[in-house]
Amino acid sequence: MKLIIQIPALNEEETIEATILGLPRRIPGISLVEVLLIDDGSTDATVERAIQAGADHVLSLGTNRGLARAFMAGLEEALRLGADIVVNTDADNQYCGEDVAALVAPILARKAQIVVGSRPISEIESFSLLKRNLQYIGSWVVRKASGTDIPDAPSGFRAYSREAAAQLYVTNTYSYTLETIIQAGRKRLRMVSVPVRVNRVERPSRLFRTMGHYVRRSMTTIIRVSILYAPLRFFFTLSLLAGLPGLVGIGRFLWLYAHGGGTGNVQSLVLSGALVGLSALFAVAGVIADLILANRFLMEDIRARDMLRDLPYEGSAMQPAKRVLHVVRPGA
Repeated sequence: MKLIIQIPALNEEETIEATILGLPRRIPGISLVEVLLIDDGSTDATVERAIQAGADHVLSLGTNRGLARAFMAGLEEALRLGADIVVNTDADNQYCGEDVAALVAPILARKAQIVVGSRPISEIESFSLLKRNLQYIGSWVVRKASGTDIPDAPSGFRAYSREAAAQLYVTNTYSYTLETIIQAGRKRLRMVSVPVRVNRVERPSRLFRTMGHYVRRSMTTIIRVSILYAPLRFFFTLSLLAGLPGLVGIGRFLWLYAHGGGTGNVQSLVLSGALVGLSALFAVAGVIADLILANRFLMEDIRARDMLRDLPYEGSAMQPAKRVLHVVRPGA
């Protein structure tokens, strides 16, 4: 059983060594543990220090593509390297590396395909009261949108089985955390959460500039992914919101007209008719979007099957690690 721990990184020369050195190299049930650094266009000594700290593989994207793209490129590379389980962690040494064993345990026991590390949000000193509350609210929204029970949706400390990793495909360029949970929930992938510890992080997150920026981007991601993976419900809700007032307005006009008082309410009839027409357009859009979603799921299933069929398995887990520096994959 081969485990690859992937670390997306952009200019993390100050923390990357501590992050890698804190990762376990022996885990019960795992025969081989390797570390894969995804260099997202770093301009400092991140790669060199990662190699010095013991990184087994370095995947260089050449230019900065964003966290979500780096995450997806890492998953695909880890599968190419023969990973049976992939763990993702941050390069800022936020998460306690020793808890990798807790992350992979449910997968080894075949109780889950995806495991999300749940941080002690209320105990993290670097989180303000506002950020803690936003974390709780955001996780609640994601649980409702995905139909899952993950208490810490923004957590980037996660483990994926080989099959689950092959089925995920992130379209968002900002972050992968929220979309992958909603996507996994819609695909009925078995997902659980385990408590994990965190280290003290001195610097603020580089993923967002301000708290307002984080809220806007997160809400945009949630709405966009909800539309993407539940289009019928979204557009039918809009259809009802537009159609019900329209039907009420038309009913009111007909009642007044039947009692001889409808001649002065033509404007309301026109507005009500427009709302009903808009409702019909929303309904049609929902049906078309749902058909597109079904086609997307089919293509993703074909992609996953092709990927798993062409990737190494079993025997690759015991092969010696290969150190690769600056592997550029423009199409990743």
